[in-house]
Amino acid sequence: MRKTRLPRCRRWVLPTLIIVSLALGTGCSSRKHYPPSGIGDSCYAKAVPTVGEGGLAWGSSLNMARQKSMNNCIRYAGRSGGTPDTCRVVLAKCR
Repeated sequence: MRKTRLPRCRRWVLPTLIIVSLALGTGCSSRKHYPPSGIGDSCYAKAVPTVGEGGLAWGSSLNMARQKSMNNCIRYAGRSGGTPDTCRVVLAKCR
């Protein structure tokens, strides 16, 4: 019976792929995973419509929090069958 030999370049392909994948995996595991935007922000605002669901949002400043909460209020009020045009900021604070 005749033994077939793999070409020289094919012999190192599999070990190289394994080494590269292990190196990439260990490099990514030590990466810091930053929280989603809004977790570290210090200001928050709540906007509610007269009918429907409102929106609470965090921001790095009061203006940013107000704008985000208004956008959320408009979005959620529209989805919940409310009145997006009547959204108003009812609470805005910084910690």
